[in-house]
This record gives sequence, structure tokens and C-alpha cells, in this order.
Amino acid sequence: MTMTDFAVRMHRTGGPEVLQYEAVEPGAPGPGEARVRQHAVGVNFIDIYHRSGLYPVPLPSGLGQEAAGVVEAIGPGVSEVAVGDRVAYAGGPLGAYATARNIAADRLVRLPDGISFDTAAALMLKGLTAHYLLRRTCRVEPGDAVLIYAAAGGVGLIACQWARALGATVIGTVSTPDKAALAQANGCEHVLTGVAPADLPAQVRALTGGRGVRVVYDGIGRDTFMASLDCLQPMGMMVSYGNASGPVAPFEPGMLAQKGSLFLTRPTLFHYIAARADLVAAADELFARVLDGTLQINIQQRHALADCARAHEALAARRTTGSTILLPQ
Repeated sequence: MTMTDFAVRMHRTGGPEVLQYEAVEPGAPGPGEARVRQHAVGVNFIDIYHRSGLYPVPLPSGLGQEAAGVVEAIGPGVSEVAVGDRVAYAGGPLGAYATARNIAADRLVRLPDGISFDTAAALMLKGLTAHYLLRRTCRVEPGDAVLIYAAAGGVGLIACQWARALGATVIGTVSTPDKAALAQANGCEHVLTGVAPADLPAQVRALTGGRGVRVVYDGIGRDTFMASLDCLQPMGMMVSYGNASGPVAPFEPGMLAQKGSLFLTRPTLFHYIAARADLVAAADELFARVLDGTLQINIQQRHALADCARAHEALAARRTTGSTILLPQ
């Protein structure tokens, strides 16, 4: 008897109730593709943007952008992976919320033996995001002061550990005392708990001798944008990499000059890993930091794949810390 495969699909955008758990037939992988039997699937805030329609996608659609599993078939012309390889991926077409799927083989990276499927699914998107933020968008140097929003979240916990290991003074924001303790245990030297955006610049400057930080990593968006700019030292960099509170309103670029010749960028991971060489190099560095103990991956929530709506509800309500994964099997 053949195994029935399932995938989470949405036929319209909206709340978690639009997520449907449906039987699917992945079929044979096409040219350049591999079929992955998935063991763990990552959940990310961007999944909520896709589900809600904030980031429009053609419907009907799958959901999810990262997972880990085993290659069970390859199509013509595939050289990057072989049947039986343990692999993981982040990005590519939506559809990671599935028991098995076909995906372009050049998007897959081989997993070292020391990294489990669960860890890989919790690690890929958030870890590669932390990698490009800290190692490429604004390369953190020893002695830098950095501000990281949502320091107890999936990206935040990895970024705080990594920035501290790079020699930075790490200031983080969190919403509750429990999250503050978690952030502090993961490299965050100064934790600001429940601080209103308007009050943030004064507190950040008090922690930096009045100077401000070299870089702000802001995944919040609209509610914190102006406060983030006011936390920067002259010629500092504002990295706006997410919209958890909604998109940033239009503003006059001359304001960046007035506030200290500031730099502003709105990056996204997929440009940084579009070339396979960049993807593999970033993943190799990320895996090395996990294996040498620099990065501890905090999986705080596990749900069955069919219960993904509950995972979305908890994430949107800020009831989660660390990473959330879905278990397809």
C-alpha cells in the first residue's frame, strides 16, 4: 500500500481558518528537481504574511519556506544531491507545509551528521537571516553596539548569540520578563522589556554613553521605524528586515541626513542566497557555528503538521519564544 501524502493549502487569504490539510500526490521529480520526504518543517512570521495576503501569492497556494528531510528521488540532471541524502532548505516556492514535495535540487543543502532534522527546520530560514544580517548587510565587528528587536524570537535568539560571539555589545527588546530572561541567557547583554517605541532612543543612548548603536536590526516595521532611526549613532545603519507591525509609512529621505547621515536598507534573505555558491557558503558557516556550540537552537514549540493553524495563532499573539516547528510524520 502506498503512503498518502498531505500538504497544507489555502484557497483564499485570511486568518488561520483558511489553512486546509489536503491529500496530495507530489509525483515524480522533474528535471533539476528532487523529492524530499520531510521530517520537520519550520514556521516563520513570513508564513503569516503570505496567509493573510499582506504578501500576495497566486491562489490556491501551499505555505511555508523551510524544512528538512531525506531525498527519496531525483529528476534528470540533478548533481547537487543524491537519493538518501539528509538535506534542508529555506526559500524557493511556497509549499514546505507538506509530508513530501518536489523542489529544485540547487536549493537543497546537505546536513552534517551532527544536526538533527528538527534543528535544521528551526535553523535554516532564521539562521540564514541572522547570517546575512550580521555577516553581510552590516558586518558586525568587535566593539560594535547593536540593537536587536524581538530578541527572544526565532531570528532574535540566533542573532543575539552570534553578535555576542562576534564581540558586539548586544541590546535587545522583548515584551515580557520571561522573554527577557531567555534573551539574556542567549547573548543579550542589555534587555529592554516592554519599552514603548517613543522611550527607546533615550534608553539605548543611556546604555551607550549617549552615542547610540552602530546598527539596528528591526523586524517590527511601522511601529518602531522612527524610534530605530533615533537609536543610531552618526553614520549608523538601519536594517529594516520585517513588517511584524505593518509596512513602514513613506518618509522624506532628507531625514536620514538630519539624523546623522544614516544608512537605511530593506533587505530580504532571498537575494543573499540566490546564487547557489552563496547559499552553500552561508549554510556551511551557519552549521559550523551550531556544531562548535556558538549557536544554541531553541525549539520551544512543536505541532503536528495538521495543527499548523494553532501554531499560527500562537505566533501572531506573541505567545511563542524561540523557534516553532511542524512534524509531518
